[in-house]
Amino acid sequence: MNNQLKTNNGEILVVDDTHANLKLLMDMLTSNDYKVRPALDGEQALAAVAMRCPDLILLDIKMPGIDGYEVCRRLKNDVRTQEIPVIFISALDALGDRVKGFELGAVDYITKPFQREEVLVRVHTHMQLRKMQINLEDLVDKRTEQLQQSTIKMRSVLIQMIKAFSVTVEKRDPYTAGHQQRVADLAVAIAQEMALHEDMIEGIRLGTLIHDIGKIYVPAEFLNRPGKLTELEFQIIKIHPEAGYEIVRDVEFPWPVADMIYQHHERADGSGYPRGLIGDEIIQEARIIAVADVVEAIASHRPYRASLGTDFALQEIEKNRGVLFDPYVVDACVKLFREKHFNLT
Repeated sequence: MNNQLKTNNGEILVVDDTHANLKLLMDMLTSNDYKVRPALDGEQALAAVAMRCPDLILLDIKMPGIDGYEVCRRLKNDVRTQEIPVIFISALDALGDRVKGFELGAVDYITKPFQREEVLVRVHTHMQLRKMQINLEDLVDKRTEQLQQSTIKMRSVLIQMIKAFSVTVEKRDPYTAGHQQRVADLAVAIAQEMALHEDMIEGIRLGTLIHDIGKIYVPAEFLNRPGKLTELEFQIIKIHPEAGYEIVRDVEFPWPVADMIYQHHERADGSGYPRGLIGDEIIQEARIIAVADVVEAIASHRPYRASLGTDFALQEIEKNRGVLFDPYVVDACVKLFREKHFNLT
């Protein structure tokens, strides 16, 4: 796959068997300086990708012959095309259809009739994320080549890119703006209280800053909804650790950032997700992030409830000390708040 975006805004393959929809999408995208290629069915779409990989695909589901689900499945099973972001565009609006799309590897889902503003915002978000991912991979490649000469400089660049990823996530979820930074501050303080190595603490700080990056794949309306989520909606939200892992797993960080992201919702008794890891199967960094994440979430305001306060948060982790959470991490966290007057700001 060519790791260079073809134009300033990138190239998009639009796949829809309805000429009117195809023209509408092409007009709105080209007017925003995207290069657009059309395809009227699944076979044309696969042929177009084989000829040249686009930077993003808008893919209809119901089409004659090979439907959109099958096109997506084939793309994600091919190492040459599996990293191309796919956004489904469909009149199928049942939650089960969305779930199936995300399970196949789509990054987003837009229902018809679509609105110009929604299409452009979602396309822009995923194109920017793809650009940052490509740039980050390129920067890490350069770091490998110049390790002896520019270790300090490249670490600085990695930090800036990580912060850019963090900002991208929080722009989609304004109700939790600052969440990743606050969790990072607390996680670092816990690690320092536990007297961990300075380099490990730096890795924890940077990993925590993007621990929720996988939420870029979760529909924004699920993140910002004030009411209770359905079971299926919650299942979609639960994909974010694995989605985040997929985004960064091939980036050669000097710390286990991908595993921190993957494991931050695992719990010591095996009741967490996505893999149900137990005890020491969970890396220490993720055990620290888990406690910091829970404390910050409980103590902060959320769309579906008011803040429950720091005291309540500490009671929750103490209650689950040695059950859900690492006892040493819990002890360090409680000491920070009760003896050293740590504040979440």
